[in-house]
Amino acid sequence: MEKKNNFDFDKIDFSSLGTRNNFKKPSEQEFSTFKAKVEHLINLDLTHYKSNQMERRISTLMNRNGIDNLMDYYNLLKKDSDKLREFINMLTINVTEFFRNKDKFEELEKDHLPEIIKNSSNVKVWSAGCSIGAEIYSLAMLFDKLGVLNKVDLIASDFDREILNKAQNGIYTETELKLLDKSYTKYFTTVDSDKKKFQISKKLIDSVRFEKRDLLNSTFEKNFDLILCRNVVIYFTEEAKDELYEKFYNSLKSGGVLFIGSTERINNYKDIGFNLTSSFFYKKK
Repeated sequence: MEKKNNFDFDKIDFSSLGTRNNFKKPSEQEFSTFKAKVEHLINLDLTHYKSNQMERRISTLMNRNGIDNLMDYYNLLKKDSDKLREFINMLTINVTEFFRNKDKFEELEKDHLPEIIKNSSNVKVWSAGCSIGAEIYSLAMLFDKLGVLNKVDLIASDFDREILNKAQNGIYTETELKLLDKSYTKYFTTVDSDKKKFQISKKLIDSVRFEKRDLLNSTFEKNFDLILCRNVVIYFTEEAKDELYEKFYNSLKSGGVLFIGSTERINNYKDIGFNLTSSFFYKKK
């Protein structure tokens, strides 16, 4: 998707966007202009997100911050890094946990990883939209359990640089680890007993390559054995989803597996070229 940043967004006239003493929902045109300016600010194309859901969230943030028009809200985002962080968090929805949907990770371990390991001398895995790293480190634990971690290329990407930094640091709270099976606690050491913070092992951190990536506006690597994109696309438009799933398909090896979230479906998976092996697992023909 080609970006069109060939004019000065800061010269756009926002004078008609709402009134200070009488809040009203911004019009479609007002939101379109706001999205264009925000794209220039954070390099993320908001037109790929479902309009109604995103606009409701933006209106909620405006109300929370006592702002009644989009121009004022945009200016707040420009000057206040905390408010910009709040806005980005609203877009990226960084909610995750280790071994999320445990039964599906058990299925992955039992039914898919053995075949992937058997058929590839150097396994290549990508966690797309990795958030705080819980997913990619869950995979690293599984591969270490299977004795092949040193033969696996683990890649994790996210649009949010601050979240990526947290993932790379590998420090988690007791709450973030509360659902972790006891057999995996050996990978963590206490770094702050008062605040109950735990550091994941350097072995696992060093096994992962982290990258900042906008899924809808980047070129993907090829020859992946396994791609996970779970609970990431639920706010994307149907057109954006279709394009993304096709890009994942093209990035997989023949026989490679795409693992999606429990709230997601690929309605046109046959047209893309996938076989549905079981719920949330799609294999490239």
